[in-house]
Amino acid sequence: MRPRLRDTRGHQWLESGLARQLSRRAVKRARIQLLVLAPTVAAVLLVYNYRIQLFGSQWDTVVRAGTAIALVVLGWQVARDVGRSLGPILFRYLEPATAGTVGFLIRLATIVVAVVVALRIAKLDPQTIALSGAFTAVVVGLAAQQTLGNLIAGTVLVSARPFRVGERVRMQGGGLAGSVEGLVSSFGLLYTILARGEDSIMVPNSVVLSVAVVPLREPTGVDLRARLRPGATPADVQERLEQTVQTPLRSPPSVTLEEIDGDEVVVRIAATPAQPADGPRLATEVLQAISPITARTQAP
Repeated sequence: MRPRLRDTRGHQWLESGLARQLSRRAVKRARIQLLVLAPTVAAVLLVYNYRIQLFGSQWDTVVRAGTAIALVVLGWQVARDVGRSLGPILFRYLEPATAGTVGFLIRLATIVVAVVVALRIAKLDPQTIALSGAFTAVVVGLAAQQTLGNLIAGTVLVSARPFRVGERVRMQGGGLAGSVEGLVSSFGLLYTILARGEDSIMVPNSVVLSVAVVPLREPTGVDLRARLRPGATPADVQERLEQTVQTPLRSPPSVTLEEIDGDEVVVRIAATPAQPADGPRLATEVLQAISPITARTQAP
C-alpha cells in the first residue's frame, strides 16, 4: 500500500499551537476552576448581603466598592475559563479562524456582563466609583491603563481582522524592537498568541495594533499515513527520515503511531519545509526515505 499525501492545513494548525489550547488537560483544568469559582462568587455575595452585621454601616461604601472589584476580578477569571471550556466545541463545529474570533467575543461578553452585574449588585453609580479611593487607585494605575488598553486593542483587532487564527504572520516595528514571526494560535483579551514550533509568543494587543503585520504564505507541508512492513518500527522511519531528508525544515519531522494491524504498524509522518517552494522536494525525499519499509499490496 502506497503512502497517501493529503491536505495538511488543519493538521498544521493543531501542531502549531491549537492542540495545546484544546488539550484535555487544559480544558479539564478550566472546568475545575469554574467549579471552584462558583462558591467563591457565592461567598463574596454572602459577605456583601451581611455587610452591615459584619462591618457596620460606617464601612458600607468601602464594602460596596470592594465587592464590585472582587466580582470584576472573579468575572475576568470566569471569562478566561469559559473560553477555554468552550474551545473544543467551537473548533469542532467551526473553522479555526471563526472559532478563534467567536471565542474572543464570548470572553469579552462574559467580562462585560461581570462588570455590569458587579455594579448593579453593589449598587454603585459611576460617581461613587470615582470617589472610591481603592477603585480609583486601580483605575488610574499604570497596570490598569495597560490592561484596559490591551482589552480595547483586542476588540479593535477582532473587528478589523488584519489576520485570522491559523495564518502565519510577521510583526515588525513599533514596540517589538525588531520583528517576530509565527502562526496565530489565539486571540486573548490581553494578548495575541503566536506559535513558533513548541514555543508560544504572547504579544500584547496594544503592541499588535501599533506594528506592521505582514501575512506570510504557509508552506505546503507533508502529512502522510503509511503502513509499515512487518518488523519495521516508527524508530526505523525516524532514522531513515533523518538520513534521507536534506530539505531545511521548520522543525524535525514528526512520526506518531496511529494503528497496529497484526504484524503491521501504521504511522503518521508530518514535516513542514522552511521555504514554501521546497514542498515538492520535501515530499519526494520523504517518499524515498520510507518506500523501502512500507508494506506493499500483493498483485492478484
